[in-house]
Amino acid sequence: MKIVMDDLSGPQIAEFLDEHVQQMRSITPLESKHALDLDALREPGVTFWSVMEGNAVLGCGAIKRLDAGHAELKSMRTMPARKRSGIASLLLEHIVTEAKHMGFTRLSLETGSAEFFLPARKLYEKFGFVPCEAFADYCPDPSSTFMARTL
Repeated sequence: MKIVMDDLSGPQIAEFLDEHVQQMRSITPLESKHALDLDALREPGVTFWSVMEGNAVLGCGAIKRLDAGHAELKSMRTMPARKRSGIASLLLEHIVTEAKHMGFTRLSLETGSAEFFLPARKLYEKFGFVPCEAFADYCPDPSSTFMARTL
């Protein structure tokens, strides 16, 4: 298993991300869905990593630059069959370290407030994220939980 910076050109990651967006659409009201599609993840200011085992994508995550010191954690996902196996923790630790190396001093995120997202919220808490106000272009939303941590 290895973590690689991904240029998002492979069919495996495209399929993995499409499944992610479709799942988020099935769980979250459309007006509260903030998962980025493939084109949005390719925009300047976004750095994307995949967790690979051979040619299989086991997980992914990204950071989106908001300003010189602030980035947003985006697109965290683990292959459903491999949830609770440590992949998300390994990837989140990697992303936090990389964000520090990039010079960011704050990392924020938006995740769902529904029960489905409880494991994600617990993971973020384990890594020092605490609830915060809506940030960047987000508005307060009962379907969203906003969290941040200082790096």
